Formats: sequence, structure tokens, C-alpha cells
Amino acid sequence: MAEENAAANNEAPARQVGLRKIYVKDMSFESPSAPGIFNDGEFRPVTNMNVRTGQQKIDDTLYEMTLTLTLDAKMGDATAFLVELEQAGVFHIDGYTDQEIGVILGTFCPTTLFPYAREAISAAVQRGGFPDFLLQPIDFDGLFARTQQEKARQAQEQQAQQTN
Repeated sequence: MAEENAAANNEAPARQVGLRKIYVKDMSFESPSAPGIFNDGEFRPVTNMNVRTGQQKIDDTLYEMTLTLTLDAKMGDATAFLVELEQAGVFHIDGYTDQEIGVILGTFCPTTLFPYAREAISAAVQRGGFPDFLLQPIDFDGLFARTQQEKARQAQEQQAQQTN
């Protein structure tokens, strides 16, 4: 009804972004070097984290965004722990162009999910017997911009190769 009224008045439909659900889609924790890793004295691991996002359109206005974090901590050659998490959310996005929706899915949605993922990983690491672990914030706006620049560069290279 609201969309019909907006169309009758030549107005664009209202822009809306809302969070419908946040959930852990998949999670695993491994500590393959336990219990020996706890005897190595001061715990100062070298950590490595990989971040990925994925999205799935559920219907015209609902999108599932999945933020996947893989974190491993090593003490020398021994893996202290490995955490893999898929933190997901269902977002209602309406009244935006496809390009704007891409920006929302690439920036706003993972930024919204990250604090939940950080808490889940921190809790898993602590329950695994390790000291508190706090993931530093991630600049999803910057990551999205770099990804878009890389895609544009690759498209230009492909176009140049096809022209030659």
C-alpha cells in the first residue's frame, strides 16, 4: 500500500535497511597441540586471520550475509588453536539500486556482523583454555573500496587483452 501511494505521488519507495536475524551458521575450534601447548611458558602466539564475505539473495528484499573468519595461532611450529566461524545475518534492504545494495552488502552488513563474530571467537578461545583474545576492528569500507578497485583494474586488463 505504501509503495502504491509513493508511486501515485511519483515518489521513490522508502529506503530501508534492517536487521532481521543474526546467527552462527558454522563454527569450529581446534587445539591440536593441547595439552602440551599449555606447558610452553608465556603464551605469545603468532596469529593469522583470513576474512571472507558471502551473500545470498533470499527474496526481493531479504539478503543473507555471511562473514567468515579463520584465525590460527602458532607457537613456533605448533598450532595453539584454530577457529573457523561463519557469522551470518538476514538483512532487509529495500528502495536501493543494485549498485547501492552491493555497497550495503559489502560494507554495512559485515560491519554489523563483526562484533558478534569477535565475541564468538573470543569466547571459543577462552573456553579452549587460552588467555582472552580480542580481534581488532576491520575497516570493511576500505576493504570494499580496494576490492572494487581491483575488479575494475582486472576488467580493464581483460578488455585491453581482448582488444589486442
